[in-house]
Amino acid sequence: MSFLPKPRLHHPELATNAVGLTRRDYEGAISTLCAGCGHDSISAAIVRACFDLSLPPHRIAKLSGIGCSSKTPTYFLGAAHGFNSVHGRMPSVLTGANLANRDLIYLGVSGDGDSASIGLGQFAHAVRRGVNMVYIVENNGVYGLTKGQFSATSDRGARSKKGVANTDAAIDLVGLALQLGATFVARSFSGDKTQLVPLIRAALQHPGAAFIDCISPCVQFNNHEGSTKSFDYVREHNEAVNRLDFITGRDEITAEYAPGDVEVVRQHDGSLLSLRKLAADYDPHDRTAALAYLQERSAAGEIVTGLLYVDPEPEELHTHLNTVAAPLNSLDEAALCPGAAALDRLNAALR
Repeated sequence: MSFLPKPRLHHPELATNAVGLTRRDYEGAISTLCAGCGHDSISAAIVRACFDLSLPPHRIAKLSGIGCSSKTPTYFLGAAHGFNSVHGRMPSVLTGANLANRDLIYLGVSGDGDSASIGLGQFAHAVRRGVNMVYIVENNGVYGLTKGQFSATSDRGARSKKGVANTDAAIDLVGLALQLGATFVARSFSGDKTQLVPLIRAALQHPGAAFIDCISPCVQFNNHEGSTKSFDYVREHNEAVNRLDFITGRDEITAEYAPGDVEVVRQHDGSLLSLRKLAADYDPHDRTAALAYLQERSAAGEIVTGLLYVDPEPEELHTHLNTVAAPLNSLDEAALCPGAAALDRLNAALR
């Protein structure tokens, strides 16, 4: 069975959050992915982040495309809204849903095949338009459902399980997201929940286009010596630029501490991003410097992880289009169809 439900019974003393739910209430069906798949670790991180933020599951819309990664929304947030689109088309479906109802929190889950190949154009336009969403790519560098061919994010020179070397240059989705104007850009590793969970929590609270590229080794086809997406390779070549903590909005508490240790970024909703810098002089507010740093460390053979860029005052698609605040399904006929006179004015403005 592909969608075997988990047992409803759980320990009566499980901790509950501010809306009275346990972490089990944020789970989904039992995973049918390979044992040890990094995607399951990302699902667990999403569950933990939503529980920590006390988000009501019915306020979340999770969308995906096709691939191992796009199966994962079945395995978390079983009580949320969900839509599984066709290959590479998740971003446009998410954009349409977001325009129809801005009250929901939009979580798009995709893979490197889904977003960096057939869906590359859709990814680019959703990001450049500033759709208010969390876009997570579960990046394993292979097409796992079709037996391990290289994907567009596979590094040149990386070797497949059969020993074949990749001769094509890799598409860096993080660099692309920075160039396209995403206002929250991060990279993480499925094997590092200490870094990943706070990143997801912060992205869920970010009012703009938030993108997380999460390296997620494929245990079946891309976790061997010669792979640049394996657990061992990522651990050995990980260059973390910061460690992140996320703090929800509260009354301000002041304290004195040594300067330069921690940088706190306040977002529009009052939530706080607390960054402990590990890389010397790294500035998460400088888009150009972030791009340069990515290229510099890539040339040195390192994989940069952490919060790479954040705009503390982002704008999103609804602001650009000046749309109505209410969900479209809550508007009456008079609001949805204002009549011929309004149509004439619109047409005249376009002449």
